[in-house]
Amino acid sequence: MLNKIGLIGGGWIGGVLAQEVVNRKLARTVGFTDPAPFVNPKDPEDRQAVQKKQSVARGKVLDIGAGLPLLGRDVKFEASKEYGVLEGSDLIISTAGVPRKARPDGSFPTREELLTINLKVTKQVAGAIKKYCPNATILNIANPLDAIVYTLNKELKPAKNKLFGMAGVLDSTRYRYFVSEAAGVSVENVEALVLGGHGDTMVPVRSTCRIAGMPVEKFVDEETLKAIETRTRKAGGEVVGLLGFGSAFSSPAWSALEMAEAIIYDKKKILPTCALLEGEYGVKGIYVGVAAVLGKDGMEKVIEVDLNDEEKKAFANSVEHVKKTCAEVDKMLG
Repeated sequence: MLNKIGLIGGGWIGGVLAQEVVNRKLARTVGFTDPAPFVNPKDPEDRQAVQKKQSVARGKVLDIGAGLPLLGRDVKFEASKEYGVLEGSDLIISTAGVPRKARPDGSFPTREELLTINLKVTKQVAGAIKKYCPNATILNIANPLDAIVYTLNKELKPAKNKLFGMAGVLDSTRYRYFVSEAAGVSVENVEALVLGGHGDTMVPVRSTCRIAGMPVEKFVDEETLKAIETRTRKAGGEVVGLLGFGSAFSSPAWSALEMAEAIIYDKKKILPTCALLEGEYGVKGIYVGVAAVLGKDGMEKVIEVDLNDEEKKAFANSVEHVKKTCAEVDKMLG
């Protein structure tokens, strides 16, 4: 158990995170911040007065806190619109940013299209971390994932092991779920890995996919596997299109907590992680999804997975896509 976990962002994912940190007894204190609802200067003064008193973060922790006696949990909450509640956090989990939402015509923005607005939010987040918890381990969930982690690195310049992102755990668990459905077996029997950027160029690594230790091809035919891999790449958008009001929230939160628990309990667990590459796979200076060991020191080691020729080509293509997005970040930051 950590002394304090800081949660940035009180949306759907942030709400699930707050509940699960309590349920799983991960921290003695939870700092929870979100600026919503914003005060609209164009609104009448009486409406602005109401907006100033409202707080998504405070409302959610009051709701969760009222249930603590039923769970038999003792957790201290510090919630506010301001970042000061993050002070002293050992671990920061950030969901700060605008999520993907379906447009009136049913289409939705790509993760990369969120870059302009979420870059501004990320700079604010970086400033808060630098001020209130500069030694914290930082796990980012906000999209576009790889570019946002890259931005945090530029702003904070932390040790390599202290900053990383969650995407691959989510993408891999979606891959596992779809394979288990097609094969008609338990999800617990399926081992699967997705590498690369968190977007349409992600790489479901079929050569490592196993069902109870056996090659996935023994259970699922080629055509179905190709469809599963395409669906895995598009799964986030599929959820957005079905929900109509936002993006996935339960599975992303659980995926982040899988990583958090590996750190808190020093599991030395190998998980797909958006990590800084310094020569691995022949890549330097960008964050991209790779297998990594997570333990008490954060992202402790990158593991280079043996890929076949087709997978190597797909991974290289994904890396190039991430590089282009990061180049946009460099241009915007000046």
